Amino acid sequence: MIVVTGATGHIGNVLIRELVSHGQTVRAFVLPDDDCRPLAGLEVEVVRGDVTGLKSLEAAFAGADTVFHLAGIVTIMPGMEKVLERVNVGGTRNVAAACRRCGVHRLVYTSSIHAIAEPPRGTIIDESQAFDPVRVLGDYARSKARATLLLLDEVRRGGLDAVICCPTGVIGPWDYGVSNIGQLILDFASGHLKSYVRGAYDFVDVRDVARGLILAAEKGQSGRHYIFSGSQVQVQELMRELERLIGYPAPTYEIPSAIARAAGVLASVYYRLIRRRPVFTAYSIDVLRSNSQISSARARDELGFTSRPWQDSIRDQVEWFRAEGMLPTRH
Repeated sequence: MIVVTGATGHIGNVLIRELVSHGQTVRAFVLPDDDCRPLAGLEVEVVRGDVTGLKSLEAAFAGADTVFHLAGIVTIMPGMEKVLERVNVGGTRNVAAACRRCGVHRLVYTSSIHAIAEPPRGTIIDESQAFDPVRVLGDYARSKARATLLLLDEVRRGGLDAVICCPTGVIGPWDYGVSNIGQLILDFASGHLKSYVRGAYDFVDVRDVARGLILAAEKGQSGRHYIFSGSQVQVQELMRELERLIGYPAPTYEIPSAIARAAGVLASVYYRLIRRRPVFTAYSIDVLRSNSQISSARARDELGFTSRPWQDSIRDQVEWFRAEGMLPTRH
């Protein structure tokens, strides 16, 4: 039996789809107030709890052979350090403890590419770089780096078999919670996106990540981490592709990065006030300007990981939003 934490998230619900399609028995661990629409129609047992509560994890992991730990908070907003520490770091500590107590054979943890210390431009990011909370960008990345180091320490202590996976920017269908890139697509469609910032990012399809996680459970080496990357995409390339797919002209006004970053500090306050998911903050501008030359050679060589063209992923994400009635139209 397999347990998936964070089961209603973007990667979580797609992972469950993949597992169920292969006849696996799956238990979905979700928050008490989670909207379970992403799991509708799937043959899965739903158990409610919280990764910050060890007892609820122990109840969920009873009888499990494999646990995929995806639950956590993903945010580009500032001022979230305490909750990130409690959920992303403390939650991972609890998951490791529950796996030990329940005799789970293998834990697969989804970390993040941002947990890895970024090398200088011109250097390919791969598994040779360290997880270092001091040398990463933003509170979210620091929390994922700390959680990853904690888990590696647990493996070294013995009695815990765990593999760590680090996806880049995840795109693709079944984006019920509307990810950051999903929000950018919706803002593009509605006309709210009036300008762009030059930069680049590596995107990987959510379906390829889900299959990579399963491969890591089957073939990964305990205490080892694997990067799941796809393609480095320039912001202008993404805008042109959205123009083609959605049928509206892409923004033509480019904001200089330095100005965009300064505005991003204020934007964080604005988005919080209007209770809307941000697209650009100071952190996201820093990410677009950072090194995004990333290799998934280890995952490809050792696990058999593959990734599809990013254009196919964006097309499928746009078409999924359209089919769900979530893609706005301009008036």
